[in-house]
Amino acid sequence: MHGERHIISASISLNCLYRGKYAAFIQRAYMINVYIGFDGREAIAYHVCAQSILSRATQPVRFTPLALNSLKNIYSEFHDDGSNAFIYSRFLVPYMQHYKGWAIFIDGDMICLNDIAELWEMRDDSKAVMVVKHDYKTKHPLKYLGNKNQDYPRKNWSSVMLINCEHPANKILTPKYIENATGAMLHRFSWLKDDEIGELPIEWNWLAKEFDKNDQAKLIHYTIGTPCFKDYQTDDHSDLWWCEYYQSILPLTGHGEASYT
Repeated sequence: MHGERHIISASISLNCLYRGKYAAFIQRAYMINVYIGFDGREAIAYHVCAQSILSRATQPVRFTPLALNSLKNIYSEFHDDGSNAFIYSRFLVPYMQHYKGWAIFIDGDMICLNDIAELWEMRDDSKAVMVVKHDYKTKHPLKYLGNKNQDYPRKNWSSVMLINCEHPANKILTPKYIENATGAMLHRFSWLKDDEIGELPIEWNWLAKEFDKNDQAKLIHYTIGTPCFKDYQTDDHSDLWWCEYYQSILPLTGHGEASYT
């Protein structure tokens, strides 16, 4: 009798262990982890961005705002050369994922016009990161809040990243490494070999005011200034941002419903 109990107990334990590992595997494969840059000076941009993703997603999405005040226990920001509050913290994503699975990082000044699952399906395990490989010169030497908008190699590559957090090359991205790294080292992906950087279609990081309007764009990036700033309220692609904004607040006003209800 005691032997049977031990066998049954062991069988239950193994079954629970298997189910736990299987559930974790399914969660990593099916749950879309989206990290969004958060800057208190344009907090509404984060919420509009999340709304635009949520209203079109066909798979569960887990959002994590990269807000510096919530990262104090793991990361200290010593850099003073950034135009936004998440210019360096974005590279914490593999660490925050415990170097497991995949994750998406996007700047907060964006809206998603397609199912985020379509981007998620582009994961390639042979790559450490996948980005839109922009090659352009800016038309605007200044951007929102008077920040300088300088050209540099691989500009805006890091604003949308499909990140393979398990890739061995990304293990170097610890909080201490990021605290001490320069912007050039990180935003040019200097820790990676060129063939470890995969390419995404340009429609998944379409730069408003830098590129002409594109009805096929799937992710609009208001890199010069989000329409929440008065200087950019009526600029190119601003109508799309305002549409997402009103979809966010209409349920509160009682004059309409969000598209996912």
